[in-house]
Formats: sequence, structure tokens, C-alpha cells
Amino acid sequence: MTPRNLSGQSWSQRPAFRGAGRWSAVLLATLLMIACVTFIPYDDESSTPDTSPAARTYPISGYFITANTDASANREKMADIKALGGDTAITFGTLLRPATEESLPTDCLIQGVTCDKFVNASLRVHRFFTYSDGSHWGDSTLKCPRDRSVSSNGKSYTVLVLPTEGRGCNSPDETYDVVIVGGSKASAEDPARALASAATELNMKFYAGLPAPVKRLDVDYLPDLSYVDTLDLFTERFLEYQAANNDVLGLAGFYHHFEMPVSSSSFFDPVLSLYKMQNQAIHRVLPTRSAIISPYIESRLTASNINPKDARLGIRRIAQTSGGLALKIAIQDGMGTGKGAAYLASEANAPVDAFAESIVGKGTWSEKYLAPNKDYFRAAAEGISGTGAVLWANLEGMAPAIESNTCGNSLRGQTTLERMDRQLQQMAEATKVISFMWDPYFTCKGAGTPLKEQLQSGHTAPIVTDAIVDPGTGIVNVIGFNLSGVKATLKWTSQDGKAHERNSEPSSIAERYGAEIGLNPRLESIAISLGDSPLAPGTPYIVNISNRQNADRSTEFAGGVFTP
Repeated sequence: MTPRNLSGQSWSQRPAFRGAGRWSAVLLATLLMIACVTFIPYDDESSTPDTSPAARTYPISGYFITANTDASANREKMADIKALGGDTAITFGTLLRPATEESLPTDCLIQGVTCDKFVNASLRVHRFFTYSDGSHWGDSTLKCPRDRSVSSNGKSYTVLVLPTEGRGCNSPDETYDVVIVGGSKASAEDPARALASAATELNMKFYAGLPAPVKRLDVDYLPDLSYVDTLDLFTERFLEYQAANNDVLGLAGFYHHFEMPVSSSSFFDPVLSLYKMQNQAIHRVLPTRSAIISPYIESRLTASNINPKDARLGIRRIAQTSGGLALKIAIQDGMGTGKGAAYLASEANAPVDAFAESIVGKGTWSEKYLAPNKDYFRAAAEGISGTGAVLWANLEGMAPAIESNTCGNSLRGQTTLERMDRQLQQMAEATKVISFMWDPYFTCKGAGTPLKEQLQSGHTAPIVTDAIVDPGTGIVNVIGFNLSGVKATLKWTSQDGKAHERNSEPSSIAERYGAEIGLNPRLESIAISLGDSPLAPGTPYIVNISNRQNADRSTEFAGGVFTP
């Protein structure tokens, strides 16, 4: 059965759910059953209102966004995210680009001469660079006598003269790198300041993208570190600009633009060195802020895949780049690019869905992927433990583009809520779920209705991440999102072939379950009693759970093995 075919039943065997060892005390005393949790239409026609104390929201609490130069558009976007239960927005970084004579701006003028020619007339310039993130740096980053802030042809520019040796204003070898920052209309809003201001007003968190190097020409998934010293100096100036102009409560930290797989291979050491350098810079200039790194899962068998054990070691190496900075590591689940797979163990021999097929071709999940995403998040939770870094999940909120789901001219297309529910089932180890990307994937029409509107209509179906049975007490503990107010039906077949069914109200609800054990605070737990029902080793169980809010929703969850 695939994630797009949700009506069947299946069984699986897998290790107990755990979160970086925090589950061990519970699971040592707990035996797992073969469990399938299926959401069925709620059959209570009464109009009894939902009396759960906490408002239900979709489990995604942060989004990558595109910054606008219009402050009102930025605020509206942030308000839309907050209305869906989000509290976090993240922007990508901007490249510090080595410039050619042809790529230097001709409308950056000092005393009637182009900025590059003006600087060249009095200095020995090693290289020119350009950087354009829409901000107006002005005079706030002018540390040295040769730095300039200019406005010409209605555009603002800042010219930074950086030494090729040392960190002062004068280079011992009298050679300099020059960065021309800006090029936006002088009247335009500063996107980062507008977003941080909106985040402050709305009691949200904004993470600004860090400057990034271009990719190498020979290996395009490694950074070009031939100018890493200049990038280091420039990163510090960027952060000093943020400290001088954007030091508000809404600015929570910064996002590392350059990506890598969650791998322990020394091949990616150049990326780790980049992370370490910029983390140290943040810690020097704005030590109260944090940073986000978002490595990705690569589990395709036809690619240079990474196994869960390697992911456990890889995330630890990433965490060790913190330099004392508070660090969040948000693993991309690969479901939008086809690099990762959200399938249950019972579905290993079922065909991949149409979206994945467009990337990896026809075949079963186990034929195309090394392991499901849940295995990677479990391994990452183990690897990150004790480092001081925090595990997040980055749910790819798009799908491989096929004919029916296009989002404009994007390489990816609109996904479905059902697919996102499946992705969330794999992420219980993460303390927070963010998503790539609000615009365009949550705002485009795709197959008909934008995902934003689908979520605004109240999509809060229960999402189960695990089911654990304690045979000593006869209690089934179901863990997941939006479990308050559900009803349950337990079904099983005894060894004599007789079918059994038991309707049950949860005997208890732990709405702060995730918060109390240090996991995602939106995780809840309910306890379902088996009563005096007979329980034999190896008995398969089905747990049907429904709520009033999403009576037409149906999803499956397959659990583990009961071996008393």
C-alpha cells in the first residue's frame, strides 16, 4: 500500500520509537504490538462542540519565505503564517559573487566615476565582488577610511575595502578585495528589516539568510573557498549591519544558505568549515542569536546514498561546528526532490507514489530507497544528543512536478495534504517542524486550491507517529499530533480466526506529552484501554481513530510487534 492508497491494512516489524534516548526508560517496560492506526470518518452526527483546551493547528510551525521589498507584503505574509499556527519565518542567503568587469554595476558612481574605477585609481585591488540582498547598508558598516556609502541614479551602494591580509583597515601587502553592496532603489524597503519588524510586532521569530560563497566550478555541491578570508570579513560586516540596524526581538538568528547531505564523509569538510567560520562570527557579533543549518536526506539507491548510521555521525559533525552558538539542525526530508521517502515498513514492497516515480522510476519503496525517513530522524536524534544542538525537521512542502501539480515555472510542484501528513508521521523525533517553502508552494493554485487555503479551512486531522502497547496494564498508548477529542475502535483477529472489535474512548489524554519529554511540544498522547480483551503473542491489532473536525479524512499508521 502506498501513501496515496489509504484504505488497506498492513503490518510491519520495527524497533521501538525513541528520541535520542529519552524514550528508553519508557520502552524498557513496554512491549510493542503489530498495530495499524487508521483514521476513519467520525460517525457521531451530534453537534457537540470541541471542548479541547488548546486550539488545533497543523504541526508545521515555520516556513521558508521569499522576502519582499514592500513592508506591507512582508507583514501580510507573516500574519498569514501566524494564523496557521506558525511562529517562524526564514529567508535564504545571498551570494557574495566574484565580479568581472562586465558584471560590475555601471550606475555606482563616486565623483562621476564608476565605483570600481574610482577605487582602482588609488588602490591595488586583488578582486572585486558584488552583493545585492535588497538592504541599504548606508554608513553603519563603514569601519575604514576607504569605505564609501553612495547614492547614484536613485540607487544606494556601499563600497567596502577589505584587506587581503589581516582584519584591520590596512593590508600588510597593500592589496585589497573590494565588495560593492547594494543596487536597490534608495526608496525601497529593506526586506530583512521589514521582516524582523513584522516578526517583533507579531511575536514571531525571523531568521535572516547569511552571505554565501558561490559553488565550485569542478564540484558544484561544494563551496568555492578560494576567497574564504574575504567572506569571513564580509560576514562580520553583514552581522554588524544587522546589529546596528536590525537588533530587534523578532530577529532570532540566521540561516546557513549553503547545503550539504546529512553525511559524515570528509568530502564535505569544506562545507563544515564554512559553517564553523560563520557560526563563530555570529557568536562574536550577536552572541544571543542562534543559527539554522538544514542538511538533506539522500536515500536513493541509485545515488550516492547515505545510510541512517552515517546520518547519525553526520549530524554530530555538523553540530560540532557551533562554536558555542545555539544551533538548530533542520533535516530536509527529501520528499519534494525525490531524495527521501516517507513510507511505513509495511509499505516497503508497495509501489512508490506517482511523485516519487517521476524521479526514481517505477518500483517499490525498498527497491528505490535505502530506508524510510523515520530511520534517519531516529539516527539523527541519537547523533545530536549531548552536543547542545537541537534537532528540527524541514518538511519539503512541495512534490516533484508532474503534469497535474505545476506551480508556475518552478521545477517542483504542489504537494497534497495527505502526503504532508505522511511526511509528518516520520518526524516525531524533531522538536520543531518547518517547511520549504511558503511561496510559491503553499500559495500557488497547483491542482486547483492553494495549500494555504486548504490549511486555512481547518485541516487538523489526527496524525499518528507511534502506537505502543503495555500488556501489563492493557493500555495502548497512541502518540501523534491533534489527538485531543478523538474516538477509537480497536480490532483484532484471535488465533482461532475470530474477529473482535472494541469501541473505546481514550482513558487519558496528555496534551503536553511532547513538551514534557523534550520533544515537539505539539505532540500529544492518548491511552486506549484493551479492557479484559484476550491478548496473545503476535496478535495483529488495528486502531481506528477519528475526530469531528476532519470526518472525511482517512490515514493509516502501522506499528511494531507485540512479543510478551
